Amino acid sequence: MQYRSSITWNRNDSVFNAKSYNRTHHIQFGGGLSVDASSAPEFLGNAKLPNPEELFTASISSCFMLTFLYLAAIKGLTIENYQADAIGVLAKNSEGKMAMTEVTIKPQIQFSGDTQPDINLLQELFKKAHEQCFISSSVKTAVKVEYDKG
Repeated sequence: MQYRSSITWNRNDSVFNAKSYNRTHHIQFGGGLSVDASSAPEFLGNAKLPNPEELFTASISSCFMLTFLYLAAIKGLTIENYQADAIGVLAKNSEGKMAMTEVTIKPQIQFSGDTQPDINLLQELFKKAHEQCFISSSVKTAVKVEYDKG
């Protein structure tokens, strides 16, 4: 299986040096959706646009959710709503390089039906979702889940 995206960037007559070049670029995904993106504002990018660090964090969170939903369905659980905040941390890794060192996912899940999971089953599903998520399996980043049943 292959997945494609295309990135386009143009100088647009701006001065090209390390402090002033335009960080905004266009991402075209294989399914047709496209978005403008930029570097994070700390790296002179446009704060109104998604940046690679946010896209990375969203990618892990999305993959985790899709894997969790699948595993929950196999267990006979019915999920009405899944919402999660995800926080990615950019910091120096053990090699002294800047990297996305941690992503914390904070899901809020609404279950319905006769079968309601207890905290042990939820922890098992979270662990398996992390282990089986293709994106989490592809990176060195620590992925944590903080679940508050509320």
